[in-house]
Amino acid sequence: MKLVPEAKHISRLWSVRLAAISAALAAAEASLPMWEAQVPDGAFAALSSLVAIAAAVARVIKQDLPRE
Repeated sequence: MKLVPEAKHISRLWSVRLAAISAALAAAEASLPMWEAQVPDGAFAALSSLVAIAAAVARVIKQDLPRE
């Protein structure tokens, strides 16, 4: 398997950043019962869904990486 030449700059892409946030939210879902009193009903699900959709939309938008 070969990586694309821009692989070292991949963290600069918004689609990758948003996907990472979405993954972190999915992982945090396991601790959600501890935060029930502080998090309004549906807020976590809405935020998680919004970030996942934003990642998908960002994936199809042209994102320029620095050339070396």
